[in-house]
Amino acid sequence: MQRRAGVLIAAGALMAGALTAVPSAAEPAGEKAGPLAWTACATKQYPRLQCATVRVPLDHDDPGGERITLALSRVPHTARAYQGPLLVNPGGPGASGRTMAGFVAASLPARVAAQYDVIGFDPRGVGASRPALDCKPGHFTPVRPDSVPRDQRDERVNLARAASFAKACGDRYGGLLRHMSTVNAARDLDLIRQALGAQRLNYFGYSYGTYLGTVYAKLFPQRLRRVVLDSVVDPHGVWYGLNLAQDVAFDARHKAFLAWVAKHHTTYRLGGDPAKVEARWYAMREELRRKPAGRKVGPAELEDTFLPGGYFNGFWPTLGEAFSAYVNDKDPEPLVAAHRTLASSDAADDNSYSVYAAVQCRDARWPRDWGVWHRDNWSVHAKAPFSTWNNAWYNAPCAFWPVASLSAPDLANDAVPPVLLFQATEDAATPYAGGVAVHRKLRGSSLVVERGGGNHAITLGGNACLDRHLVRYLETGRVPRGAAGSEADAVCAATPDPRPAGRAGAAGPAGRVGGAALHGLLGHGG
Repeated sequence: MQRRAGVLIAAGALMAGALTAVPSAAEPAGEKAGPLAWTACATKQYPRLQCATVRVPLDHDDPGGERITLALSRVPHTARAYQGPLLVNPGGPGASGRTMAGFVAASLPARVAAQYDVIGFDPRGVGASRPALDCKPGHFTPVRPDSVPRDQRDERVNLARAASFAKACGDRYGGLLRHMSTVNAARDLDLIRQALGAQRLNYFGYSYGTYLGTVYAKLFPQRLRRVVLDSVVDPHGVWYGLNLAQDVAFDARHKAFLAWVAKHHTTYRLGGDPAKVEARWYAMREELRRKPAGRKVGPAELEDTFLPGGYFNGFWPTLGEAFSAYVNDKDPEPLVAAHRTLASSDAADDNSYSVYAAVQCRDARWPRDWGVWHRDNWSVHAKAPFSTWNNAWYNAPCAFWPVASLSAPDLANDAVPPVLLFQATEDAATPYAGGVAVHRKLRGSSLVVERGGGNHAITLGGNACLDRHLVRYLETGRVPRGAAGSEADAVCAATPDPRPAGRAGAAGPAGRVGGAALHGLLGHGG
C-alpha cells in the first residue's frame, strides 16, 4: 500500500488463516502491562496532550523474555459521562500516531471528545517507540533512478536498490523482523488496554489502521466497545494483489486531477482537453528524466509529488500551479517547492518506510520470483502508467525479505459489536471493494458511503454528512441501518472539488484545511 508519493500470523499459536479469539473472561495469561505515568507533552496546537510509555514483550509467545517500549499520547476526558479510552491510528503501517490523539480530540465536537480519553500510540518500531527501525537512512534521497525501466539495465538498477534495502534491514534488525506483524501490533493494543485499566476499548482507525482494528477485533472481540474504520483495507489480496489494484485506482485519480486542470484551463493554461493535459504531464516527466528540476525532482520524485493528489484533492491547486509554472513559464521552483512540501523524505520518513516494509513483507505472501513482479507490473503499467512501477519498487524489498512471509487470515467476525465503516466510492488507496468486503465480514457492521468521493480518509475532513454519522455513533453507539439487501446503510454526497487558488490559498475552505492536516498525519503530504 503506497504511503506517499504509502496480519497476519504470529509464529506459534496463531496459524495461517486461523486467528483465535481470546476469551473475555480473563486477561491473556502471562502478559501484563501498566500502570501508566502520564506527563505533559503539550504542543502549541494541542496544549492538553500528555505522553507515557508502556513495556510489552517483543515476542508475545515469550512474555517473560525481551521487552520493547511503545510510546503513547493522551488527551484526557473532562466530562462526567466517561465512555472510556478511544485509541486512534493513522495507518501506514509505519505512521506515528501520537499527534493523532490531539487532532481527533480537537476535530470532534467538544462535548463528544470530552467523554473519551483519546489515546494515540506509535506502534512497535515506529517514531518514539523503542527500538525504532531505520533500515537504510537516505534510501529516498533524490535523485533516484527513473521508476519506469527503459531496458533490462534500468530494471536491474532498481532491483539492486530493493535487494540492498532488504539486506540492510536483515543486517540491522534480524532478531526483530519476525516480530513485526499486524498480529503482534494488535496484541500490543491489548496490553495498552490493560495498562489503561480498561475492560474494553473504543477504536478509530484510518487506512491500514482499519486492518489493524479488524485484526484486533478478530483476536479480542469482547474487548471492543465501539469501532470506527475509515477507508477500509480489503483483506482479500493482502498485500501484493492490493498494490496492483491500487495502481489502477491511483491512475484513475491522477486522470481526475488532470481533468480538473483542463476544466480550469484559464487558470493553468494547459488546455481544455484532459487527454492533451495528460500528454503534457508525461512530456514534463520525460524532460525531468533528462534534467531533474533543481537537482531534486526527477521522474520518480515527480510521481512522489503528485501521488498525494490521489489521496486528497485539497492538494490539487498546489500541484496545478507547479505543473503550469514548469510547462508554461519554464519555472521549476514551484515544482521543487511542491516536492519539498508533499514528498521530501527525512529521518521520520525513513523510519516509517522501514516499518512499512517490515510489517507488509512479514504479514503475507509475496512472490519471490521476480519474473512474476516483472510480468504483473508491465501488464498493469500498460493501462495505468502513472505510478505502477513507482509502487512496485516501493514494495520490491518484499521479494528479498530476510525473514519468511506468513499467510493472511480470514477476518470474518460475528462476535464483535456493531462497527461503523466509512468508504468513498473513488478512493484510490483503499478501493471501494474493501469497504464492501469488510462490511460483509463483520456481522452487524454499518457502511456509510461517500458517493462520488475520491479522497482517502474522509471523516473529520470537512464532509458534514459523514461527520454526523461519526459523532452520533461515538456519542450514542447508534449506527445507520439501510434497507434489507442494500450495499450501503447510509450515503453521503461528496464534497466539491477545490477551486484554483495558488499556493497561498490552496487549502481553500476550512474543511480542506482540516483535510490537509489529517493527510499530513497519515503521511500523504502536507
